[in-house]
Amino acid sequence: MIQSADARLLHEATLRILEEIGVRLEHEGIVARMIKAGARPGSGSGDVRFPREMVAEYLALAPRTVTLAARNGTQARLTAESDPVFWTNPGMYIWSPGAGQAAGEHRALTMADLGRVARLCDGLDSVQGVMGMAMADVEPHHRDFVGVRVIAENSRKHVRALCFTPRGMEALAEMKRVFPGNWLSVGFTAHGPLRWTNLALSIFEKSAGHGIPTTINGEPMAGVTGPVTLAGAAAVGNAEILSGIVVNQVLEPGRPMIYNLGLAHVFDMRHATAVTGGPENALLAGASAAMGRFYGLPSASWVSTESVYDDGQASAEMALAIQSHMAAGVGLIWGMGQLESEKTISLGRLVIDDEIIGYCRRLARGLEVTAESIAYDVIREVGVGGSYLETEHTLENFRSSLWQPRVFNRKMRENCPERLEQAAERIAGKMLLADVQEKIGPAEAAELRRIERAYARD
Repeated sequence: MIQSADARLLHEATLRILEEIGVRLEHEGIVARMIKAGARPGSGSGDVRFPREMVAEYLALAPRTVTLAARNGTQARLTAESDPVFWTNPGMYIWSPGAGQAAGEHRALTMADLGRVARLCDGLDSVQGVMGMAMADVEPHHRDFVGVRVIAENSRKHVRALCFTPRGMEALAEMKRVFPGNWLSVGFTAHGPLRWTNLALSIFEKSAGHGIPTTINGEPMAGVTGPVTLAGAAAVGNAEILSGIVVNQVLEPGRPMIYNLGLAHVFDMRHATAVTGGPENALLAGASAAMGRFYGLPSASWVSTESVYDDGQASAEMALAIQSHMAAGVGLIWGMGQLESEKTISLGRLVIDDEIIGYCRRLARGLEVTAESIAYDVIREVGVGGSYLETEHTLENFRSSLWQPRVFNRKMRENCPERLEQAAERIAGKMLLADVQEKIGPAEAAELRRIERAYARD
C-alpha cells in the first residue's frame, strides 16, 4: 500500500520528468496552446516541458467531484474517497461456453451482442456503467457513436463511449445533448512512454467545451514502455496522466477528470505477453487510488484476467483483483465480464463478476458490533437450547445481515446439475428473456438515429 510519503516521492519524480524530459504531443495546435499557457518547448519535435507551477495551476482547476449520471435516475458522485462503481469492458469478441470448453463459441462481437450486454447490465445490481465495444458489423470509424446509440437503446445506465475518431467525438458531443446530465463519458490513453498521439489529442480537442467527464489513462507496461520496477513505471504513467489533465484543463477549464493509473501493465518475460491480471496490476491499481487521493481526484482502474474461458483462473483473477482494488480505495473499476485481457466479453462472466462484487461489498461492510446487533434481549428470550429460526428478529434482519448469491452454488451435490459457468450463462439468458422494458423514448431514439445517420454519411 502506497503511503503519503511514497505518493509525495512519486509526485516529485513526476515533476522532474515533466520539467526536464517532457512529453511528446503529436498535435501542432495543442503544442502551440500549451506553450502559450506556460509550457516550454522540449528537445524534439512536438516535445513539451511542463513547469511545476503550470502543473499545479491546471491540476487545481479539475473538479474534486465527478458526477456520472444514469438515465434510470441514479448517479454516482466520484471523489478521491468515494465507494467504487463498476463498469463493463470494451472488447471485440464474445464467448459462450458449451457443454465443455471445446464446445464453446468464440466469435467477433456484433451490434446485437452489444445490445444484449447492455440489456443484461440493466438487471445487474453491481454494474453501473456500460462501455462501448469494437463491433465487427460496424465501420471502424463509426463504432463510437453507433455503440453509444446501441447502448442507450438497451440500457438506462451510464454510458462510457469507446472513442475511435475525432469526427466520431463530434457525434458523441451532439448525442450527449439528447438526455440531461452526465449520462455519457469518454476517455483516452497515452501511448508511451511519455507520448500523446494525434488521435488522443484531437479527441480531447473535439470533446472540449461540453463538460463531458473524461478518464485520463496512463498505460505504462513495466519493462517495455516504463521501467520494470513498479515505482518507475508508476512515475512514467503519472507523468502521462498529469500532462493529459493539464492539456484538458487548458482546452476546457473545470472539465471533470478521472485519474487512471490502474490501466498499467507488466510484461511477461517468459511468454512475451502483456499481463493484465497479475498481482503487480493490483499493486499499480493501488497506486492509482493513492495518487488520486494525493491529488484530490477520483481514481480508476481496470480488473482483468488472461484466461480465455469462464474458468477457475478467470474467477480467481477477477475476484482477487476486485477485492484488492476495492480495498485500495479505487473509485471507478472497469472490466466486468471480460476474458482474454479485455479482448473478449462473456454474458455469463458478467453475471459471475456481478456476484463477486456483491460478495466483496458485503465483506467491505464488515461485522458491525452494537448493542442492537448483539441482540441480547433476543438471546435471553431464546435461552438455552432454543432456536432463532422462528424469531421475528431473524425474519426482520436476515436480508440485511446475510448476503444471498444469485449464481454461486449452495446446494448439495445431488441438486447441483451444472457448473458455475453454465449456471451463469443460463441465468443471463433468463434475465434477457424476462427484460421487456423499453429503455428509451421514441423521440430520443429518433434523435440518436438522426445523429448517427448524419455522421455515418461521412
